Amino acid sequence: MTALPFPFPVVTWDDQEIVLMDQTLLPEQLVWRRCGDINSLCLAICELAVRGAPAIGVAAGFGLALSWRLAMSHETDTQAMMVRFLADRQQLAETRPTAVNLFWALDRVGAVAEQLLADGSSADHIATALLIEAQAVLDEDVAMCRAMGMHGQELLPDFSTVLTHCNAGGLATGGYGTAVGVIFAAKESGKTISVFADETRPLLQGARLTAWELHNQGIEVTVLCDSAAATLLQQGKIDAVITGADRIAANGDAANKIGTYPLAVMAHRHDVPFYVAAPRSTFDGASSSGKDIAIELRDPVEVHEFHGGRATPDGVNAWNPAFDVTPNDLITAIITEEGVVRPPYSENLAKVWGGK
Repeated sequence: MTALPFPFPVVTWDDQEIVLMDQTLLPEQLVWRRCGDINSLCLAICELAVRGAPAIGVAAGFGLALSWRLAMSHETDTQAMMVRFLADRQQLAETRPTAVNLFWALDRVGAVAEQLLADGSSADHIATALLIEAQAVLDEDVAMCRAMGMHGQELLPDFSTVLTHCNAGGLATGGYGTAVGVIFAAKESGKTISVFADETRPLLQGARLTAWELHNQGIEVTVLCDSAAATLLQQGKIDAVITGADRIAANGDAANKIGTYPLAVMAHRHDVPFYVAAPRSTFDGASSSGKDIAIELRDPVEVHEFHGGRATPDGVNAWNPAFDVTPNDLITAIITEEGVVRPPYSENLAKVWGGK
């Protein structure tokens, strides 16, 4: 087990390259993947070397800073640079359709370039400003997650046992975490928290990533098969379920890693609070409900193969949605950087995030 500083340095900028902790290789290997062009960054996002909605947004922000610098090396006219920049922005936007943080970061950093170009700024000035804005996206994400954690940890009594799904920790964000950030904050406040982590099929983000980072930070964690979670809830061994989200609609419906919705159903059945932790960059006011959220379908090979070998018979089909949507009536509260939001979500989320 390699000890890491906290928050985790998941996405960083170093000498004209974006450096990513390659999450496809954890926990066996801790490897840094360097992306010096947009194609390699897009591949890293698609392959889940960097994953988790906030972390994808951070990577995309740095991606636009990289794009402009690459355009400067090929063009002498800023208008021509912008043509290349916009093409790269579109390529990044096509990598993951569900995580709204991706589009939020692209819009935010892209707007800086567009405004400065309209103001007649030099290419060098735009390059500097884009890198500053991308770094601000990263720094603000860590700050938002810390604030979210402090609000959320108040919901957890000392010696609580929490169930979580997929990975919504430091690895999925700028380095601190959303759902797992709540657990980190509880530990920092002096509480003893134990965690059950769904392994999260088909790519085992819970078993590989959540368990790794919790154990790395000295928090007791037990991994279980996704299908065992209902029994754990039935036996009264869970005090709260906390997950992250990749997109939250205006009415509070929340898209998250496939398997989250069944947890919410079972938590409701057994009177266990079900919390979603997410920053404002995950809020999508343009989606009135979960029905408006596009769900990414991934390659069936992720289901067909397990741990490097074939797990299904040749010739059978596999269905591999990356996300499901939890209806707002199953969500006890949404933990945000502004505080804990409770129903009615259409009204209360708009108060917190609607104008931001």
